[in-house]
Amino acid sequence: MKSLRILACTLAPAVFFLTGCETAPTEAKYVASDSTNTIVSLDQINIQDWNQAAEKMVASLLTSGVLERAPQQPSLMAISRIINNTQQQIDTDSLTKKIRVALNQSGKVNTTTTMGLGGNAEDPMAKEAAQMNAMLSGEKQKTTLPYYTLSGKLIEDRARAGSTRQVTYTFQLSLTTVKDGIAVWEDEKQITKQGKKASVGF
Repeated sequence: MKSLRILACTLAPAVFFLTGCETAPTEAKYVASDSTNTIVSLDQINIQDWNQAAEKMVASLLTSGVLERAPQQPSLMAISRIINNTQQQIDTDSLTKKIRVALNQSGKVNTTTTMGLGGNAEDPMAKEAAQMNAMLSGEKQKTTLPYYTLSGKLIEDRARAGSTRQVTYTFQLSLTTVKDGIAVWEDEKQITKQGKKASVGF
């Protein structure tokens, strides 16, 4: 009888541990995209990285006073090339779209979607509609040139010490006046992440 009690006491914690592991909550759940509960990974740029970089860049640009120098308000801006010098296949719109939305909402900038690099418009239907309207009206199509272009680069730097890895993502942006090709505003923001593996929270 005594040996049975000892065996029961020995097995109880193990059974509890196993059942506890099996019933641990693993279901997917919603978290706020700007919260501290998002996943932080070392091998890629996470949503919070885009959010932080875009927020800081917009604040820097708006407080610089550059946008108020344009002769027309709100000024017109076009998106130029954003170079990806990281090891990842990424959509740079994750950064530029957030910046565009914030600038448009500020009332200081409008973004053209009918002009793009190599003639590739972001909104080809709007471009075709403007051309069709000009043809039907018999008037020459009027093209409003942007006053500014936004260009940039994404850079990645990796380091390791033992089993600890570190990665720094550098977000660089330049605002250039189309008239004279001068960069009237430039800034860069760095986000550094360090650890041994991905985690939740930052």
